[in-house]
Amino acid sequence: WEYFHITQDKEFLEQYGMEMLLEICRFWENKAQWDEKTGRYSIDGVMGPDEFHEKYPNTGKGGLKDNAYTNIMVAWLLKTAGRLMKEISNKAKANLRESINFQKEELARWEEIRKKLRLVISDEGIIAQYDGYFDLKELDWDYYRKKYGNVYRMDRLLKAEGKSADEYKVAKQADMLMTFYNLEKEEIDALLKEMGYHLPEDYLQKNLKYYLARTSHGSTLSRVVHAKLAQMTGDNKLGWELFSDALSSDYNDIQGGTTGEGIHAGVMAGTIMIALNTYGGINLKNEQLEIHPQLPESWEKLQCRLHFKETELQLEITDKEVKVSANRETTVRVPGEEKKLGAYE
Repeated sequence: WEYFHITQDKEFLEQYGMEMLLEICRFWENKAQWDEKTGRYSIDGVMGPDEFHEKYPNTGKGGLKDNAYTNIMVAWLLKTAGRLMKEISNKAKANLRESINFQKEELARWEEIRKKLRLVISDEGIIAQYDGYFDLKELDWDYYRKKYGNVYRMDRLLKAEGKSADEYKVAKQADMLMTFYNLEKEEIDALLKEMGYHLPEDYLQKNLKYYLARTSHGSTLSRVVHAKLAQMTGDNKLGWELFSDALSSDYNDIQGGTTGEGIHAGVMAGTIMIALNTYGGINLKNEQLEIHPQLPESWEKLQCRLHFKETELQLEITDKEVKVSANRETTVRVPGEEKKLGAYE
């Protein structure tokens, strides 16, 4: 979806992309099972981004039920597929009917499923990582920090004591919160509302505080995700600390011996995205390019070039102004206003 959204490569969407999306939707339709007790659809036997939780405690069967990240992303997928089907040509729709026997009735089923997917949410507005998460034991973080110092790999420390991370509210990296890294908060708000869930205004702040206190950052990528969320919720100091840790992770070998094996290219790419999207405020997820800068105090300016929807743009962002030039007519949203640009203005 992101490739099509940014490039507007409709040929790819109609010849390959739409078929892939529809088949993925079919997979999740098959995984979603109706539960008479809850009056909702549940998805069982899955694992979210958090690699510390693979199964329920004391069970041999892998997988978890109603992982929030999975269910919200599935709701987004089913909604997005329906929207994209309206954008492709009648010829492409006919080809899909012939090649994969796609029927429009499937879209109606997906609409029903996405609006009735189950999430477990506390009275305070905390979205459970998965069904049963709130029943797990709390971890004495102070004890383990005093004993070991570095607790990034809490799973290994617990295993050495004959315990399992599956028993505790301890995460290696962002799980439910990863949803807010992938999607705009406004989009998630709309999805949750359509699913029939009504959360408090500050639910993201509450969830960030709750899960950050239970995350060991065993994956350096965890800092990238949480840095963005900290900035989103107005905690600029925490956001900068997490970003700086991720940026210097290989130089400082924060994982204790991994730098000798090579740099973490994913984290390096992640820090670039934080610099551009979070601090530069460059948002490519909506129909128009949006720029809402939050440059750190120590940064004088940020410059970059990018392609968005067949337009090549050059940006220069400071704490006082945003300069944009484009190779064709386009519209850009900056704080408080919408600007129409001519070619090379």
